[in-house]
Amino acid sequence: MVFSLKDSWVWDFWLADDGGNFHMYYLHAPKSLGDPALRHRNARIGHATSQDLTHWVSHGVVLQPDDPDAFDATSTWTGSVVQGPDGIWRMFYTGARFYETHNIEAIGVATSPDLRTWTKHPAAVIEADARWYEKYGDSTWPEEAWRDPWVFADPAGDGWHMLITARANHGDVDNRGVIGHAVSPDLETWEVRPPLSRPGAGFGHLEVPQTTVMDDRAVLLFSCGVDTLAAKKAEGFGGGGIWSLETDQTSGPYDVASAAIVTTAPLYSGRVIRNRAGQLMMMACHDANSDGSFDGVISDPLPLHWDQERGGLTTTPTQQTNTAKPV
Repeated sequence: MVFSLKDSWVWDFWLADDGGNFHMYYLHAPKSLGDPALRHRNARIGHATSQDLTHWVSHGVVLQPDDPDAFDATSTWTGSVVQGPDGIWRMFYTGARFYETHNIEAIGVATSPDLRTWTKHPAAVIEADARWYEKYGDSTWPEEAWRDPWVFADPAGDGWHMLITARANHGDVDNRGVIGHAVSPDLETWEVRPPLSRPGAGFGHLEVPQTTVMDDRAVLLFSCGVDTLAAKKAEGFGGGGIWSLETDQTSGPYDVASAAIVTTAPLYSGRVIRNRAGQLMMMACHDANSDGSFDGVISDPLPLHWDQERGGLTTTPTQQTNTAKPV
């Protein structure tokens, strides 16, 4: 049984580990909306805990829009959680403002002493910089893409990196997806930098990026569905899904054109974490099925290993079951 909520669809999520419990933060929206496509305009961030990544207890909403003039006026979207040297946990997350024809995204932060109670900071941390990144109106793309922040410490100890789902300000409209980049010395002040990948790699966007290390191998993970692959890359492709590639270092740059599929649809938005045995596991949400239906659930954890022949991560199903207590 996957992680699910009785009355809400669940999709993108991210994880944190305090040493005793795993914490999952997930997007959810009420099924009473009727149409799953409306979930993006109504997303809230929920919280669940587990001791084994398979049995979860949901604790309800922890972040949601509360100011009609704020950068997250419409929806609170995908993010990541890190603990700073000061012991404070920080959740960097996406705020979305929806208009009649488009939406604008920016990245904000909330802080917590215990991963349970969160305080939002009112202003956005960073927005797309037009020097390198597409702003709404630069093309026919129906959004200003600046979301899914993945924050991690620099491998050499030189501050912090943030990877961002973004689009370059040049190239074919369906082929501008890049890994956006920002840096910080202290998790407080951030500077936008040029992207860590190049447009023209075959992706309209590269969602929920994450870096990890497997057997001394630096790996980048991201998601892109078949409907947002560039036309040339989509030719002959049965579907999109979760992708990975080996990199020289976790902080980039990334040759995303070399990425290989980890799992195809409906698994999407994969997240990697180590279980208590030290094994790398991946969880993913169930995206739209081939018939267009949407399950709105999160998968069991799947063990990961590196497929040398394919040059990418691959999964092996577990025999465990996953139970959740709906709220």
